[in-house]
Amino acid sequence: MRVPEMEGRTAHWYARQRGSATQLREYRRQAAQLTEDLPAGAAILEVAPGPGYLALDMARLGHQVTGLDISRTMVEIAVAKAHGEGVTVDFRHGDATAMPFEADRFDLIICQAAFKNFRDPVAALDEMHRVLRPGGTALIQDLNAGATRAEIAAEVARMGLNPVNAAATRFTLGWLRRRAHPAAEFRRLAASSTFGRCDISTDGVGVEVRLHA
Repeated sequence: MRVPEMEGRTAHWYARQRGSATQLREYRRQAAQLTEDLPAGAAILEVAPGPGYLALDMARLGHQVTGLDISRTMVEIAVAKAHGEGVTVDFRHGDATAMPFEADRFDLIICQAAFKNFRDPVAALDEMHRVLRPGGTALIQDLNAGATRAEIAAEVARMGLNPVNAAATRFTLGWLRRRAHPAAEFRRLAASSTFGRCDISTDGVGVEVRLHA
């Protein structure tokens, strides 16, 4: 990672901020949208799932979901949530640049809000390509380097946070925006990886990068 791993109290604070009712509804919507073209029981890997909200919702739809996170605290939080809710997800501790999986294992890989923090993004892309099955897709969703303050403020307003946490989240996103990859950089990284190319789209505060095995 390019920044210290999220551990301890920071990890628990982050998990609480991402777990508002508004955001949980959004995770359910995303889970359905992201998996709508997959066959039943598809193998999905979420890289850096954090507290595991999206992974749990994809598993509830009948898919075989694995989560890999560099933060031991986040893995503990996600495992506890899975057990508490009776949902089967294989949450593991590990590095995106050295994944503990055999080749050609997953139909879909998702990485949300974490790729900008990777110390070696090309190595992470190479690993995603290695563990994807032929014809599989890796989907990176992250902070748009070109997002404006107004777009960040609007995004935070939709999260349903209290005023103090909303202010902290706006500040954090503004700081993180400085390390986000512009579209041209994403294209360069993809070209340097085993994928060779990518498709990019932006929408307000977010950027979406699709890579195909």
